[in-house]
Amino acid sequence: MTFGFDLDLLKTFVAVVDCGGFTKAAERVHLTQSTVSQQIKKLELNIGSVLLRRDKSSGTVETTEAGELLLSYARRILATAAEAAEVMRKPLAPRTVRLGVPEDFAGRRLIDLLSGFSAASPHIRLDTVSGWSTELRRQLDAGEIDLALIKREPGNGQCLASWKEKLVWVQCATRSVEADPVPLAVFPVGCIYRDRAIRAIEQSGRRWRIAYTSQGLMGVQAAVASGLGISLLPSDAVLSEHRQLGPADGFDDQPASEIALVKGRASLSNEAKSLGGFLADNLG
Repeated sequence: MTFGFDLDLLKTFVAVVDCGGFTKAAERVHLTQSTVSQQIKKLELNIGSVLLRRDKSSGTVETTEAGELLLSYARRILATAAEAAEVMRKPLAPRTVRLGVPEDFAGRRLIDLLSGFSAASPHIRLDTVSGWSTELRRQLDAGEIDLALIKREPGNGQCLASWKEKLVWVQCATRSVEADPVPLAVFPVGCIYRDRAIRAIEQSGRRWRIAYTSQGLMGVQAAVASGLGISLLPSDAVLSEHRQLGPADGFDDQPASEIALVKGRASLSNEAKSLGGFLADNLG
């Protein structure tokens, strides 16, 4: 025979045994005595065994062998159900998703997007770190982060999504800088903008020198604005204090670089997939 245990019936059964009778049990479970009697009969019918013997003269009850066996299980079932209810009433701990973003890409728009994702996904705790793409790639491979936005040459590996990034030459808007050797305001070694700028100048047959190096975008922007050097930057990083340079100035247009959303070697959790889908839909 297949049957399930009704918690209300088990609760009434345990109350009758603990109270030693139907009258006190009815008070304990806040039911009428007739309802208690009906529930015991229903439980016995479901199980197919008599559970209680009632002494009509004294009104007391005692368990049968089947009743004694069920009693031990009933207590455990009710305790487990109460524990589960208590746990489920508590808010679930948020699952952590670790995201890496380029040092020069943690701008206001991205911050606003991530803030919106966090507000709409209270069950996800977003841990964001910034760094250069080479370092973010290392962290992905080491399993230290789940997802990363990587700046790279177009099509250089698999990704979840990618966006083109237009690059432009810029110098100070108010005065020209020396042309030989070309002074460069750049990011540290390993940055795609630095590599692209040096390679382009060398291919044009000119000399170059590093006039200024900065870990952050604001430092490079300020160096260009003050006339310390020329730089190759994303078009959305150009300031009003900058002037764009082109072929007429001796600086050929450069092909776009790529921002790629990349995952680590491990399989993504559902929470990480949710963040990845959100970025793929909203970042472009």
